[in-house]
Amino acid sequence: RSAYGAVMTELATANNTDTVRIAAFSADLTGSVKLNGFQAAAPAGFIEGGIQEHNSATASGRLSREGFSVFFSTFGIFGVTEVFNQQRLNDFNKSNLKLVCTHCGTDVGEDGPTHQVIDYVGLLRSTYAWEIFVPADPNQCDRIIRNIAGRPGNQFVGMGRSKMLGLTKPDGSGPFYDGGVGFTPGKADIIRAGDDGAILAVGPTVVHAQVAHDAIFEQTGRRVRVVNMASLRPSDRKAIEDAARTGYVLTVEDHHPDTGLGGLAAVVIAEAGIST
Repeated sequence: RSAYGAVMTELATANNTDTVRIAAFSADLTGSVKLNGFQAAAPAGFIEGGIQEHNSATASGRLSREGFSVFFSTFGIFGVTEVFNQQRLNDFNKSNLKLVCTHCGTDVGEDGPTHQVIDYVGLLRSTYAWEIFVPADPNQCDRIIRNIAGRPGNQFVGMGRSKMLGLTKPDGSGPFYDGGVGFTPGKADIIRAGDDGAILAVGPTVVHAQVAHDAIFEQTGRRVRVVNMASLRPSDRKAIEDAARTGYVLTVEDHHPDTGLGGLAAVVIAEAGIST
C-alpha cells in the first residue's frame, strides 16, 4: 500500500503541475489506500466520493473516457464485489479505469470476514476485458502502477493490508525487482529456477513460495521452480504449460482457488493436454 501511495504522489507531482492529468477517487478510505500524498500534491485531481462506492465506480469510469488517467481506490470488497455491476458496465463502455484495491483476500486486519474478498479475480475474469494484476512485493507494485498509468483499458491491481517482504534474487544479492526488472503484462517471472516441480503463486504468497523453494533445496537437494503469476489477465500460458511439464504443480493464492489462479492453471493445463 505504501509503495502505491508513493508512486501516486510522484505521478501527481510530475503530471498535475499546470493542469489535472491524473485523477484519483477515494471512498472515505484515503488513509487506508495511501492516497494522502496524492491529495496533498494535487488537490484539484483528488475526488472524495465518500461511502458511495457505486457512484464513484461509475463517475471514475466515465471520467476516464475524457482523456484523464483515472484511479479509483478502496478495499477490494467495495471496489469489485460490492460494485460489480458498475465495473461490468465500465467494461461494456470501454472505460480506461485504473482500479487499485487494498485489503484483498483474507488480509484485512481487524475488519473481519465481512471485508474479506476471495472472489475478486473470478468476478473480473468473468468480464470481457478487465486486466488483472496482483503484485508480489512493493517493488513490483511500483512497476505495475507506472505501467498502467498511461495505458488505455480497464486495469485492476490488488494487494493486501499487511506489509510485505521483498522478493530477492536467487543469489541474495538484492531485490528481484530492482531497477533493471520492469513489468510486462502477460509475462510471468521465474523467481527461482527448478525442474523438480513448480509452485505457481500470486500476490503475497509468492514470498512464501520463495521460502519453500529454499527449504526444499536445503532439505532434499531438489529444485522446485517458483513462478510469480502477477499478471492473471493477460496470463502467461507458456509459463503455466512449462511448469506442468515438470510433472508437479502447486498453485498458491489468497483467493478461492476454483475461480482464481488454481482454476486458471487447471484450464490452461487441460487445454494443452499435459498430464501432471
